[in-house]
Amino acid sequence: MNILLVGSGAREHALAWKIKQSPRCDRLIMAPGNPGMADLGDVVPVPATDIAGLIHLAKQQRVGLAFVGPEDPLAMGLVDALNEQQIPAFGPTKEGARLEADKAFSKKLMRETCIPTAEGRTFTTLRSAMAFVESRTEPLVVKASGLARGKGVIMCDDPVEAIDAVRNIMEKKIFGDAGNTVVIEERLVGHEVSLLAFVDGNSAYIMEGAQDYKRIGDGDAGPNTGGMGSFSPAPRLTDEIINKVQAEILVPLLDALRRQEIDYRGIVYTGLMLTPGGPKALEFNCRFGDPETQPLMLRFNSDLIEIAMACVERRLDACTLNWKPQPAVCVVMASEGYGWKPDDQAQKGREITGLAEAARVPGVQIFHGGTALRDGKLVTAGGRVLSVTALGDATAEARERAYAAVAKIHFEGAQYRHDIAAG
Repeated sequence: MNILLVGSGAREHALAWKIKQSPRCDRLIMAPGNPGMADLGDVVPVPATDIAGLIHLAKQQRVGLAFVGPEDPLAMGLVDALNEQQIPAFGPTKEGARLEADKAFSKKLMRETCIPTAEGRTFTTLRSAMAFVESRTEPLVVKASGLARGKGVIMCDDPVEAIDAVRNIMEKKIFGDAGNTVVIEERLVGHEVSLLAFVDGNSAYIMEGAQDYKRIGDGDAGPNTGGMGSFSPAPRLTDEIINKVQAEILVPLLDALRRQEIDYRGIVYTGLMLTPGGPKALEFNCRFGDPETQPLMLRFNSDLIEIAMACVERRLDACTLNWKPQPAVCVVMASEGYGWKPDDQAQKGREITGLAEAARVPGVQIFHGGTALRDGKLVTAGGRVLSVTALGDATAEARERAYAAVAKIHFEGAQYRHDIAAG
């Protein structure tokens, strides 16, 4: 069948790399894609948020499955529009995407369902949010309720920092309209991990675990980002913890969605904090994570399109997921200024060299995120430029290979963490 993959980041590059391996994929169309994806199929310059353009493209190309990568088109109702045209689509509808697009909705759902999570409150005015923060003494987390490209969470060591965070989000609008409503929570202590599951509306199939690194700098220093690296499997996600997450978080969540008559099919991403009192849900996302997808796809040993179609056709319970036993590690190389400045101020247009040499390191796959072609040369396009990902017989070997490849890649101002999967 012809498959349309929507998106342009390293996550989508990793998904395209895996989709292309499916015997069910006759032709892969990627919109808008990126230069690194061009050798996997047809890259078409239709933005991921151009719903009408994507519908036209899918009909024109006789698409048998649309695979939606990013959260924005899901929140805008792309899957709803595809369903209206009888085009099978992998991903939740607009109502289901509220799980990520509206943190206030998600928090309310967790409270009503008794899902273990941080204590918190939702505010729609600056005055009420400030009054709440001023009444607290403990560390807090301030979240923009809307979509902020994975950056709308500010962890504060004390109420003074939380007051600045509230002002930045609600008054200065550093995340735009995503910050019209904020969720303020207690700051949980523990280890953060990610657990993703395929969902077909009736049942869920949990994937192997992953752990990502949100802060820009080594040792979790600096501001939050969309993610600076990841690895899989995550040793802290034991079978006992996964069973607990399934029973206390995932099953109650899916039951709650069904009670609200939300037909959820696609991915549920659960961000977890492993606290001394057990796992607690930090957030839910409605799509594959970035950069967790990159190591997960290197390890995924099943037909991704077969699993996606099983979700669409509600037959996930008949499927089996297979995984390569080798661990995988992903190191993100970002543009100068990323994490510290708004995306539009991150340095762009810097020539990238050394990719061919890096790709020759055993076990390495390089996924493009923020790249562009200019005068026949590959250059940075800002943000997270490359996800350098490697398999190895042990996590230490995968890590060594990933960093060996990173050392061969050069662009002015490149920044990356040196402690991914270090322990």
